[in-house]
Amino acid sequence: MEKTRITQLIRDGKLRIRSTDIPRIKSLLDSARNNAEVAIKVPITEESATLIFREFYESIRQIGDARWWSLGYEPTASHEVSMEILKEINIKDRLKLNSLERFRRTRNNANYRGYKVTIQEAKEIVDFWNSCALELMKKIESSVNK
Repeated sequence: MEKTRITQLIRDGKLRIRSTDIPRIKSLLDSARNNAEVAIKVPITEESATLIFREFYESIRQIGDARWWSLGYEPTASHEVSMEILKEINIKDRLKLNSLERFRRTRNNANYRGYKVTIQEAKEIVDFWNSCALELMKKIESSVNK
């Protein structure tokens, strides 16, 4: 991410400068993995779609937070920055990273406006997890284990 963008996020109160915190990074990634492993066991139905979507979204957000911590920053005010930083990671299925902002909006609508997530939206975030999350986590883990 460009230095000017990071400076702006700090100025806007969305990021704080921190020391790289390897135990916190590992804890965030472990939590993301564990939450997703539990959520994947729940069958996707009209009644469960919102719950599943939220849990996978939270796991993805935790990966973004881990990335910021690996760079020496703490996201403070917005999930937007947690999703934005993931777009910077070069993965095989990079086009799928374009879905992150839409996932964030869907989650906000579900949490704050009572939007009912559809089965298709829940399947899409699960598919994102299955095709991108492990690679994102490996890249973050390898960057802190150097």
